[in-house]
Amino acid sequence: MTERQSKIIKLVNQYQKIEVSRLAEMLDVSQVTIRKDLDYLEEEGLLSREHGYALIKNANDINTRLTINYETKLKIAIKAAEMVSNGETVMLESGSTCALMAEQLAKLKKDVTIITNSAYIAIRIRDLPVRKVILLGGEYQKEYQGMVGPLVRKCAREFFVDKFFVGTDGFIPEAGFTCDDLMRVETMKYMADSANRMIILADSSKFSQKGVVIQSTFDEIDTICTDSGISEETVAILNKRNILVKIAE
Repeated sequence: MTERQSKIIKLVNQYQKIEVSRLAEMLDVSQVTIRKDLDYLEEEGLLSREHGYALIKNANDINTRLTINYETKLKIAIKAAEMVSNGETVMLESGSTCALMAEQLAKLKKDVTIITNSAYIAIRIRDLPVRKVILLGGEYQKEYQGMVGPLVRKCAREFFVDKFFVGTDGFIPEAGFTCDDLMRVETMKYMADSANRMIILADSSKFSQKGVVIQSTFDEIDTICTDSGISEETVAILNKRNILVKIAE
């Protein structure tokens, strides 16, 4: 996917429905070029089309979420992968940045085992040289393509790892990190109980958003992996709570 196509996805998600002519104007390219991009994105299932317009398909679908701030998420994924040693077993939740991190672990590390509740991750890295992928069972949530619910807890209890990597939907300075899905939050907590450290992967845009469910309080978090767009004020809040902030440049 090109940088322009990523911008198109971001604009379509922002406006829900936007004219082709306006996209061409905003991105300073011809309508012919935009239509070619839209054809590709529609084929990939990332948006819908109607005469003269591009429409959001499903903002919560993981394929759509993956395209938003893709380059930034990739940098964060690479930074997070640096925290993992060769031969280590880690746990990954079903977020989009975690999916990119799984790919980077396969490319940058040797003999890593990944435990995850994400069918999307398991499929995405099926042809990459990961030592082993362990998929936790549960109720299948089709938008995130991950498993949720109490069965995840039963499966996760069989394991214990040092590091659990997880995404997030938003941030409240007075409370912690937030999510838009209660069942996903409950599943994160089940998995966190089987790990020594929880590491949140969050591009800097998440610090200006608020989800509806408290996902993680400050005392539950060890490290934040983010990008250079995070404000100094937010870094100070996190450091005051004894949370290590790693910046992906």
